[in-house]
Amino acid sequence: MRGPEHSDNLDLLAEVLPDVLAAFRRLDSDGRERLLETVATALGIPLRRVLASGPALSEAAASGRFSQDLSLTPKEFLLQKKPRTDVERVACLGYYLAHYRDTPHFKTLDISKLNTEAAQVKFANAAKAVNNATQYGYLAPATKGNKQLSAAGELFVQALPDHEAAKTAMAAARPKRKMKRPRARDDRA
Repeated sequence: MRGPEHSDNLDLLAEVLPDVLAAFRRLDSDGRERLLETVATALGIPLRRVLASGPALSEAAASGRFSQDLSLTPKEFLLQKKPRTDVERVACLGYYLAHYRDTPHFKTLDISKLNTEAAQVKFANAAKAVNNATQYGYLAPATKGNKQLSAAGELFVQALPDHEAAKTAMAAARPKRKMKRPRARDDRA
């Protein structure tokens, strides 16, 4: 059973991940490797552990809940992740495009083509599925009408096929809304 510190770590991970990924994306592959080595050294993490774990040093990576094998076909990837809904499938396909095809920004047509390549059931309405995935927070708008995988969507797909952990990751990544206080009524008549 995981304690409250595990939940705190997930919250912190969801909070800092977008900034970390943005910093890494600004660098070329050599710069990314140097930065990863520098961070590992600064934190006292043996580099062989970093390389063995892949790009994420999370419990999900250590437990093997997602694969770092970049030779997976889209069909194999979806079989591994087991998305239950069209929206989850869109998130998985977006993840695949970003991580396996080096296509961080994509259109609905790219999702549809990859879905066909993965031998999945055709979307009844691909545009609606992509829009719903955006509304649920799995995708985010990008430039020129493109979409991109959000940081929350990234955490969600990484946690699959464990749907409970995926839901927890999404909940932790969503910004907390502040409750509005009701105005004090003036009881004077």
